[in-house]
Amino acid sequence: MFRDRGDAGKKLAQRLLHYANRDDVVVLGIPRGGVPVAFEVAQALHAPLDILLVRKLGTPGQKELAMGAIASGGVRILNEEVVRDLDIGEAELAAAIAEQEAELRRREQLFRGVRPALSLQGKIAIVVDDGIATGSSMLAAIDALRSLGPEKIVVATPVAPSHAIDRIARTADEFVCLLSPEGFFGISEFYEHFPQIEDAEVRTLLGRASQSMAARHKPTTRGAA
Repeated sequence: MFRDRGDAGKKLAQRLLHYANRDDVVVLGIPRGGVPVAFEVAQALHAPLDILLVRKLGTPGQKELAMGAIASGGVRILNEEVVRDLDIGEAELAAAIAEQEAELRRREQLFRGVRPALSLQGKIAIVVDDGIATGSSMLAAIDALRSLGPEKIVVATPVAPSHAIDRIARTADEFVCLLSPEGFFGISEFYEHFPQIEDAEVRTLLGRASQSMAARHKPTTRGAA
């Protein structure tokens, strides 16, 4: 049980300390809930923080039931079994994808503003979320990252069910998970305090992380002898 996302991030960071103080590490939070966790990881590792935007594709009439996910860069992952079992037509699928692609573009502008995305070419990308349920969004995130040329993809999360762990562990280069409970009904049950994260908090944390990295790399000046 975690007190909140900040507590989860600090505990997760302890499992990732072998990546601390390296110039080739970038921490990526999945908005919104993954960003407070990723912020604590980035602070502990002295690494830059950015976001990786992924959107779940909810089925028509059952938005909570995922039929796949999309991520920045045009990546799409579909759960063919769900699409087939619910007889979802091409028009319905196209409409859902278009809606979420528009939301991806809106959020990128909202969260980053004029700040450019960090380069991941040749880097170790540590992707952080506050928990994993089905794994569809994280699989889309991994596929999106592959196209950006990182040397290694590390997925890190406080909690995930065993079936999701198996899927992600086969796809990522490294997977770090603190809790893998037998009974799993939702991510929130493993947090004492699990409020919805607002857009403003995401922007604030990204700004604080950027300022922290700038201060860390600011050259020191010595006074005249």
